[in-house]
Amino acid sequence: MPAKVILNPYSNRWNAKKRWPEAEAALHEAGVEFSLAVSEHPRQPVDLAEKAVREGFSPIIVAGGDGTIGDTLNGIGRVKKGEHFGLLGIMPLGTANDFVHNLKMPLGLAEAAAIIAAGKTRPIDVCTAGDRYFINNAALGLEPYITVLQQEMTFLKGIPRYLAAAVKGIIRNPKWHGKVEWDDDSYEGPITLLSVGNAPLTGGLFYMAPHADPADGKLTAVLVNKDSSLSLLALLPKAMKPEGLFVNSPGVREIHTTRIRVELKSSSPAHSDGELFLIPQDKIEYGIMPGMIDVIVP
Repeated sequence: MPAKVILNPYSNRWNAKKRWPEAEAALHEAGVEFSLAVSEHPRQPVDLAEKAVREGFSPIIVAGGDGTIGDTLNGIGRVKKGEHFGLLGIMPLGTANDFVHNLKMPLGLAEAAAIIAAGKTRPIDVCTAGDRYFINNAALGLEPYITVLQQEMTFLKGIPRYLAAAVKGIIRNPKWHGKVEWDDDSYEGPITLLSVGNAPLTGGLFYMAPHADPADGKLTAVLVNKDSSLSLLALLPKAMKPEGLFVNSPGVREIHTTRIRVELKSSSPAHSDGELFLIPQDKIEYGIMPGMIDVIVP
């Protein structure tokens, strides 16, 4: 059976729709046989992926960004429920394309199509945030708070929007209080953010889980508590460097674990793979399923 391509035309502020003819031509040129499903409203890739899996399509090819990858993963998960998630290909049409960068895959559509045609795969861990699946990153606190801010910034596009929202959020420096438990330790007190990574890069600029490995069977989380906006702002340029030295800063703790349980005294925005939860969370558990999906890679 041919592949199923799930196109999210809204990715990168409708730029994915404009670039689809180029992506389609690249797939045909590479000899990839596929049928197309186009999302017509937010979160519809979840339903489209579920339908494609039930109909036996393989691989599922995401034509979109990190949020579309996450939605597709959740659609697959509706069917698989603990079984191997199958085969995933990516045509990068998003804004940041974090997961593609993390796997050192090209952004060029001709190159991406050639990789899909070659069919080389790598087993990648699938993570859980409550009842959601994610493959790149999830978070509570300041990080999804910044996501809320950047969605409100219609006057900027692309990476500059992420950066402007980050600075605005850091200046406001919102706080939460609660308890975080993981495999061999716990923390209770004020929380600026908890970023849970399956891979290092998120938001196009920030290495929030700089030592994460998407195939090591572990979550890599960064727990941050900073009293002042100034001290938090000082972390920003450090978090933009892949070396990840910011995790050694005071008030920052890096965690490698297989599970995380969080209870907050007041609810926080939350996201997984850049997609905000509809309802803020005051309790959530994160977990990992090692090697649960095969991703087509160079």
